[in-house]
Amino acid sequence: MKNVLIVGATGSIGRQALDIIALHKDRFRVAGLSAHANEATLLDASRLCAREGLGAPALCLSGATPLDQSIAYAGTAALTRFIEDSDADIVLNAAAGADGLIPTMAALGCGKDLALANKESIVMAGRLVLALAKAKGARLLPVDSEHSALFNLIERFGRESIRGVIITASGGAFRDRPLESLKNVTPAEALAHPTWSMGAKITIDSATMANKGLEVLEAARLFNLRAEDIQVLIHPESRVHSFIRSREGSLYAQLSKPDMRLPILNALSWPDIVDENLADLDPGIEGLSFRPVDYDRYPLLALAYDALRAGEGAAIAYNAANEEAVAAFMQGRLPYLGIAAVVESCLERDLPALIEELPAILELDARARSQARNAITERT
Repeated sequence: MKNVLIVGATGSIGRQALDIIALHKDRFRVAGLSAHANEATLLDASRLCAREGLGAPALCLSGATPLDQSIAYAGTAALTRFIEDSDADIVLNAAAGADGLIPTMAALGCGKDLALANKESIVMAGRLVLALAKAKGARLLPVDSEHSALFNLIERFGRESIRGVIITASGGAFRDRPLESLKNVTPAEALAHPTWSMGAKITIDSATMANKGLEVLEAARLFNLRAEDIQVLIHPESRVHSFIRSREGSLYAQLSKPDMRLPILNALSWPDIVDENLADLDPGIEGLSFRPVDYDRYPLLALAYDALRAGEGAAIAYNAANEEAVAAFMQGRLPYLGIAAVVESCLERDLPALIEELPAILELDARARSQARNAITERT
């Protein structure tokens, strides 16, 4: 029986985690649930745990003052204490954006295994995160479908047998839309993802392919890959999640229906493989197609490769600028094509190739956000 603490319990990944845990309650117990500010949904999740016999989780609201006295931990600093105090064996970090870095460091810092759905932790501080996991003897298990696939394939073949990887991308809401029409698209249109059900920010990132850019950066850090070792292909059906290419040239892939509960289950249950059929795929009736990326349509993916080659500071700036630009787009303050323009402007700064300490990472993140907000203002 594994005790699980979920950071970001009210978001898409958090809710799906509770769903898969309920399907395997003989293997998992919910030790804690944390949300940023959605107190009502956090309490609903707690009541679900009681109703389904999943445990009596401790509760944390990290971004607001709770009204309900059953929420014993409140505030950003309390989130770290919440993780440290918990008897969880594994922390699922499903926090959104750069805010996920602190719970990542907290979980690994106290020696807990980490199921990581927050790619920004690795993009911003991958080298420090991996070093901390090693020093504490904790296991880091990727939850993103692409990195879960790569992790499971590489664990079985061995990193020394791998020449490169291919990460697939659906292409998002505007995959087949005429390029000249993109200047007028709305947030509602960008949120209409063709295959996956995800949160709002990641769905916008899928449309721009900033999400795939972040995944390229994450894969490079997690699996010690160079930019030229990582290829991205458009795969509209979202059935093949990643490939590895072995040294002699063979391709091996992980295939399943697009259901995030499968990579969540794989991370929580590692190293065991659990009986489950919710993402079963019949290749006899599924058409699969692939095509190269059009970088004119997806400039943010090209910028991510530039950031990877430039170093750690550029990766931090890429993520920070994109978060600010996406927020402005969703609020109607920036046109869709302005997202890439804002990110590009922030990458033109002089940025360090290596950053050795967490405070310096957070300082650069704040500085890049300020620069991005200035760039957004100039365009409005």
